[in-house]
Amino acid sequence: MPTIKYYLREGLLPAGVLTSPNQAHYDDEHLRRLRLVRALVDVGGLSIASVREVLAAIDTRDESLHSKLGAVQEAISQPSAVELDPLAIEDVQAFFARQGETECVDVTGSNVTHMLAAALSVARSVGHDHFRDLLDPYLEGLKIIAQADVEYIAGRGSRDDVIEAMVVGTLIGDAVLKAVRRLAHVQVSRDVIDGRPDSDPLN
Repeated sequence: MPTIKYYLREGLLPAGVLTSPNQAHYDDEHLRRLRLVRALVDVGGLSIASVREVLAAIDTRDESLHSKLGAVQEAISQPSAVELDPLAIEDVQAFFARQGETECVDVTGSNVTHMLAAALSVARSVGHDHFRDLLDPYLEGLKIIAQADVEYIAGRGSRDDVIEAMVVGTLIGDAVLKAVRRLAHVQVSRDVIDGRPDSDPLN
């Protein structure tokens, strides 16, 4: 397959054991890594350079699984090129302070916090300055989802299975959350919006 050869050339897959000048044998570990790379590219939409960062985070063996999850999350998260609004940065810092997270001093020092600041910057640019007010209720709701995520990850077998689940579960979970959130909007809007007397903009 040309794709596999490309991944091999890019160093994303380890070389197989040569069985002849033009053939190599690949074992289950190669298959696991191939599945992971394809999930990062096809599901996560990551660039080859970003995939390389994720794999480097995964292959660091001297970290706890908790620390590795943080490293993987950082590598998966891709900050946009949006110019950060100083007020949005302050909103993120205030949010973290309210939550007792003291490590968010430099918002741009983390891909995850940079993504959040970029989203709030865009919200401000289109006139939604108070989108920041959703951060605390979002976090409370997402803790329930995070609990399910972590239990799913922790319930896997070997350490390698757990690490693979961190990556694939996060990427697929992001896609599923988008879809299910839209379904939830439809269900809730029936009561919140359709139930209001002035809900019909044509009348």
